[in-house]
Amino acid sequence: MSYIAKRFHKFVEKETYIRFFQTLKYSLYIIFHPADGMWDVIHAKRGSYAAANFIVILTLFTHIWKLRFTSFLVMNVNWEKVNIIQEMASILLPLAIFCICNWACTTLFDGKGHLGDIYMGTAYALTPYVLIQIPMFIISNFVTIEEGAFYNVANAISLIWCAALIFMAMMMINQYSFGKTLLFTFITIFGMLVFIFIMLLFFSMISQAVAYFVSLGREVIFRLN
Repeated sequence: MSYIAKRFHKFVEKETYIRFFQTLKYSLYIIFHPADGMWDVIHAKRGSYAAANFIVILTLFTHIWKLRFTSFLVMNVNWEKVNIIQEMASILLPLAIFCICNWACTTLFDGKGHLGDIYMGTAYALTPYVLIQIPMFIISNFVTIEEGAFYNVANAISLIWCAALIFMAMMMINQYSFGKTLLFTFITIFGMLVFIFIMLLFFSMISQAVAYFVSLGREVIFRLN
């Protein structure tokens, strides 16, 4: 590789990191200015998929760290029985189903957001969970049982804050009014329930079909012997 090519590659790589940190830092603006922030994330290109993915990954790690390091006085968790894959799926699957169902519902009724936009907005909305939960599971190891109530309050605040930011993200991304966003929030939740039901039904049918063919194969082998 020539000297000029190396310099260009290094410049591009530097610009990539600068862009990543700028878009990641913008999540701090969004949590206090959700309307302007969520609008700019999509329409002014102030967000990036790299930052969105990083926030989601950090959310997963925060959830696992919370289970591992939170004091037993405020949250009794048997770490030896914790399935990390299952715990991660408990966040990733609802996130994926929500994005798909919200996009499927809103795109039929003049929603302006693409699937990637909805994912990005939802990912950025998870920022308060990380910012609140990490300090709280550390602080939980220095509080008494009576003071543990503050942990529960902070936990509730982080979840409510995330929900409010997701709601604002859907309103800004799809360019809906407050009432229309509220309506499609309920429609999205209903769609998620239908989606989960269909998937459970599908996998149930698949498992029954596999069990049938397995038993049929065993019967054939038994008769041949």
